[in-house]
Amino acid sequence: MAHNTGPTAEPSSARPASSDHPDSTPTRIAFVCVQNAGRSQMAYAFAQRELEQRGLADDIELLTGGTRPTDHVHEEVVDAMADVGIDVSGRTPREITFEEIRSSDYVITMGCSAEDVCPAGWAGENCDWGLDDPDGESSSAVARIRDEIERRVRGLFEELDTSPPER
Repeated sequence: MAHNTGPTAEPSSARPASSDHPDSTPTRIAFVCVQNAGRSQMAYAFAQRELEQRGLADDIELLTGGTRPTDHVHEEVVDAMADVGIDVSGRTPREITFEEIRSSDYVITMGCSAEDVCPAGWAGENCDWGLDDPDGESSSAVARIRDEIERRVRGLFEELDTSPPER
């Protein structure tokens, strides 16, 4: 079973695969929560932006999903993300699979453990960010959650982008 590194933990030992080494595979990061309709969608959107801004699209692969996905992204999340210029209105929550979890280097859960999808013997990092669920919350509460997710995603990418190469 993957270990939980705490509510504010960031991954500590990976370096994105280098496109200079064609045999290397991209680092895979999965953002997971139960419904895949709020926190994990925001994290995924901020991570996509980080990939683009840092030029890491060839080095890092992202995915998002839920253990019991709902049929749409929460409206308050769509509004909060629009406030920072990111459109998530066309996204559809999806189920995360055992195979996707197993092939991920990092599984970032949002405060809702993904133990029910993490197979025994999985060797990746599992970081639980311990975030409140934005579903049904006020716009100011959702904005605080969004801003915390953005801060944590930026920190994750700073860690991945500056880790020394593995030897």
